[in-house]
Amino acid sequence: MASALNSGQGNNGANAGREPVGARASKRRINEAHIIQAAESVFAEHGYGGATTASIAEAAGLPKANVHYYFGTKKALYQAVLDNILSLWLAPMEDIQVDADPAMALKGYIAEKMRYTRERPSASKVFANELLHGAVHLETHLKTDLKALVEEKAAVLNTWIEQGRMKPVDPAHLFFLIWASTQTYADFDVQIAAVLGKAHITPEDFQTAEETVTHMVLATCGLE
Repeated sequence: MASALNSGQGNNGANAGREPVGARASKRRINEAHIIQAAESVFAEHGYGGATTASIAEAAGLPKANVHYYFGTKKALYQAVLDNILSLWLAPMEDIQVDADPAMALKGYIAEKMRYTRERPSASKVFANELLHGAVHLETHLKTDLKALVEEKAAVLNTWIEQGRMKPVDPAHLFFLIWASTQTYADFDVQIAAVLGKAHITPEDFQTAEETVTHMVLATCGLE
């Protein structure tokens, strides 16, 4: 009995300084998210070729070794950044359901797209730059995940059209229009600010943009 107790005490002592598995996993997720956001900014500014793990580590305020520890290579980190962007952008489309109100669903989707454009402009720029360079790292996602989701939501819009709940439009091209109209405020922010005679796009400009895009889309669909 004494031997067993001593053994248990030894194990407790050995585990005393160890971080719980759940805490380690949480810490890893936080660190990875932090590095991904820093990398997003660096890739947006310098492109994939111009970005280095050293510059990403500096932007994250971490040793370069930490970047390699969590992601291994620059290519793997870049892929993680793209995956994160696509995941964020696809999520709002889930609210487009057959039993939803068409006007509210489309209005909400535009609002979420504009929010990401406002809060994560670097994400839009990284995505656009990847597409301009042939979508080498995104091709599989575009032809599978994105294509499948757009087809699923296009079917929802077609159902609304068949039910007389909105005017006939081509669903896929409607989504293309929404993407272009919202993401332009990130991808071409310098141009827009210059034309508006400002140093940068203001919150009021984003609100006007959102209202304008929403009005155009809903009016086209006969929803206002």
